[in-house]
Amino acid sequence: MSKIPSTPPDTKPFPRLLCLHGGGVNAAIFEAQSRSLIKHLQHSFRLVWADGPFFCDPHSDIISVYGSYAPFRRWLRWLKTHPEIDSESCIEEIGYAIRMAMEEDNREGGTGEWVGLVGFSQGAKLSASLLLEQQAREGLAKKEGKKVIGTGPIGVSGLNWRFGILLAGRAPLSNLNPEVQKSQALVSCANISEGFQFVKEVDEQAILKKPTLHVHGMADPGLHLHQKLLDEYCEEGSAKVVEWEGAHRIVLKKNDVDRVVEAIYDIAEETGVKVTRTV
Repeated sequence: MSKIPSTPPDTKPFPRLLCLHGGGVNAAIFEAQSRSLIKHLQHSFRLVWADGPFFCDPHSDIISVYGSYAPFRRWLRWLKTHPEIDSESCIEEIGYAIRMAMEEDNREGGTGEWVGLVGFSQGAKLSASLLLEQQAREGLAKKEGKKVIGTGPIGVSGLNWRFGILLAGRAPLSNLNPEVQKSQALVSCANISEGFQFVKEVDEQAILKKPTLHVHGMADPGLHLHQKLLDEYCEEGSAKVVEWEGAHRIVLKKNDVDRVVEAIYDIAEETGVKVTRTV
C-alpha cells in the first residue's frame, strides 16, 4: 500500500529545492516531466521551478509531447548557432533568472530554507556548477578566517546549498566565478559546453566535494559524460548513484521512482534535513 497521503500538503514552510530544467525546454515542462517524483517529494519539500534566461529552439526529444509549451529556454550555449555572449554577461543572466524565481516564491509565501538543487541534463550541469562555485568561495573564506565570501552568481546572501540531485548531469562543469575558480577543467560560460577538450587530469579546484545524488539512465547516449562527472568531478565518497534502464528522460515507473526518492530522502537526512518518507 502506498504511503503517499491523499491530500497535498501546504508546502510554504517546507525546506525548498530549486529545480533547473534542461536545455530546449522550460520550467513548466520540467515540472510536468517530474510528476511522479513530485507526488512523493511534495510531502517533504517545496519545489521551486526556475526558467532559464535564454530562448532557443525546442529540444528534439520533447516536440511530440510538449511542442505547444513555448517559449523554450536554455541556461548555457551548447550549439554553435546559439548567439555568442561573454562569460560575465552569461553568469549575470543565469544569476538573475534564478534570483527572480526565488524571490517570486518568497512572494508566494515560501518561507523554508533553500537546501538543495535539482537539475536535469543541462540543469544538472548547472546545479553541480553552482555547488562547486559555493564550495570555492567557502574554501577561500576559510583561508581568510571568514564564514563565506560574497554571494556568488545568484546574489543572495546566506545561501547554503546542502546537496544536489543531478538527473542525467554531464561533465564538464561550468565556471560561474572566474575570479575565484581558475581550473582549466571547467568550461567558460562564454563557450559552448559540448565538445569540451578535457584536460588529462581534473585538478583539485574542479572536484566537487558537496553531497550529490546522480541518476543515470543506462540507455542514455550521454551516459559516458554522466559517468565522467560522477567519477572524475566528484570526490569519492561524496556522491551516490542510482542507475535505471532508461534513456535521456526522467523516471516515471514506480520501481524507478521509489529508488530515486529513497535516495533523495537519504541525502537530505544525511545533510540535516528532516523528511517525511513516502516509500
